[in-house]
Amino acid sequence: MSEQIVKNSVVSLNYELLDTDGNVLEKTDAPIAYLHGGYDGIFPRVEEALHGKQTGDTCSVRLEPDDAFGDYDEDLIRVEPRNLFPKNVSVGMQFEGAAQGSDQAMLYTVTDVADDKVVVDANHPLAGKALQFNCTVTEVRQATAEELQHGHVHGAGGHHH
Repeated sequence: MSEQIVKNSVVSLNYELLDTDGNVLEKTDAPIAYLHGGYDGIFPRVEEALHGKQTGDTCSVRLEPDDAFGDYDEDLIRVEPRNLFPKNVSVGMQFEGAAQGSDQAMLYTVTDVADDKVVVDANHPLAGKALQFNCTVTEVRQATAEELQHGHVHGAGGHHH
């Protein structure tokens, strides 16, 4: 008899994340594990769908932008002077920086490079997109006291950060 997924379960699963055209965006090679019960280890809509399931069960959830990486925010795009970047700057490079008027660091991805300007975007690459999350539960176990205290799963052999 397999354990049901309830609050404070450690859930291991294989998953694939697809766009609305069915293209695989991300897929696990080995199961991932998260602490179930509102610890922000997985999308809340997926956690809701997995509640009560057990090892071997599958789950398929459509995630709207609000359920996943949020809406695309034009305000997170910045055009910066080219001389602020290394000479070898290219599309796809990532830099940490603070949004204007904020001291909170964000990860910016270079989306365009011109002679005197560089365009950077702090939106998550999947922001504004609806996604399909498909998974299979591979294991369910009770979380340890240490995992509950820390609010996340610890790997085999104990605590790692």
